[in-house]
Amino acid sequence: MSIPDKADFVIIGAGIHGLSTAYHLATKLKAQGKGDGSKILVIEKDSIAAGATGVACGVVRNNYFQPAMRELMAHSVEVWETDPKAYHYHSVGYMQISPECMEEDVASIYEQQKNIGYESEFIQGKEKSEKYMKSMFSDWQAKGITSVLHEKRGGYANNTSAMYGLADKAGHEGVRLLTGVTVKGFQYGSNSDAVTAVDTDKGSIKCDQVIIGAGPWAQSFWNMLELPKEVSIKSNGAMHENIPMWQYWFLVEGVLNVDPNFLKTEDGNMPPVIHVDTDAPLYSDDDKSLITDKLWGIYYKPDFHFGGIQGGASPYKVGKPGGAGIEVDPYGPSSKNFVIDDNFAHMWTSALAFCHKRFEGKSHLFKKGATGGLGCFTPDSFPVFDQFRENVYMIADSNHGYKMLGVGKLVADEVLGEKSNLLEPFRFSRYEEGKLHPTSNSPFPWS
Repeated sequence: MSIPDKADFVIIGAGIHGLSTAYHLATKLKAQGKGDGSKILVIEKDSIAAGATGVACGVVRNNYFQPAMRELMAHSVEVWETDPKAYHYHSVGYMQISPECMEEDVASIYEQQKNIGYESEFIQGKEKSEKYMKSMFSDWQAKGITSVLHEKRGGYANNTSAMYGLADKAGHEGVRLLTGVTVKGFQYGSNSDAVTAVDTDKGSIKCDQVIIGAGPWAQSFWNMLELPKEVSIKSNGAMHENIPMWQYWFLVEGVLNVDPNFLKTEDGNMPPVIHVDTDAPLYSDDDKSLITDKLWGIYYKPDFHFGGIQGGASPYKVGKPGGAGIEVDPYGPSSKNFVIDDNFAHMWTSALAFCHKRFEGKSHLFKKGATGGLGCFTPDSFPVFDQFRENVYMIADSNHGYKMLGVGKLVADEVLGEKSNLLEPFRFSRYEEGKLHPTSNSPFPWS
């Protein structure tokens, strides 16, 4: 397909947000009698799911301490459930297994899930929690656990397969997709801040509306649009000035090379996605040396797409605040700097053995090879969904992205003039207004 001179809607990024927005925007245009997907052009510098979407674990969950995030995730789970075959979605559920220092937070999550009608079961107490887990896994042996929140919905999707399914759905609605096209900048109107054209390495595309869903490259487009590199944040009644807008975190995930059936439950079924946080000391499964005596956490699941037991641990900050010194490209497994190392493999396989006896002595089965990726995080580690420069809609997901399939549907509504109550808590103005999301005791920045 040659690059067109004009498109009503130009969507940048062929990951989960770009493709979801394109598909839902096309269906809404058709339903409203305003045209079809041919008005929409998705441009991607590489290929479908070449960024964070393509290396994502694919977990779909509701488990958030923040009410606004819980409601948004419940909406996204509903969207995943609309077409599990096309989305390669496995509705196996999700478990948050926690220590005493997190129990109050998790209890709050459970109560809120009940209030919004999201089915889950909550087990409290060390003995009851252990009994519940052993009824599912007879070799369960994790220490320091006092609660289990078992979400009956949610699960995971096969990351790239799901995106090709979504791209097919968008294409069926007439959406045009151009890969291998890199955005170089924007043109603006003479009497406004509105973008009038997108400049690419293949030429300029005039447009009426731009939607950016670029994941780890959010900062790059933010800078192209000349948006503020520092923000003021009101917290506890005080204004904090000159806070860097962006911070990069390195995401650590990997695969244990065993048959995915290795983690089946006692009843012979595939288990839920499992997330374990604990403050019990973690010792090496190889030499019994202490790895950490601080609060730590991992998540894992059997996954035929990855060919084993796949999961990860807490990410960590890289580079200086503001993203100085960070090169996002080449991304993921192609990067020379941001790929997992032996320390992660050692910690994660030891943590699996901490949880299940069946994983003891299995650290040598960790799949060698480059994996991992960068996440571009906002100051509070929560997304920004908002319109800038009159006609540019920014989806800055702060690495919550993959599970949020439903965001594209809501963004499509907003682009067509219908404001979303679910997206309202994620406006850029929340920083200066002090409308911040509550923080939890989880070791993960997105919980």
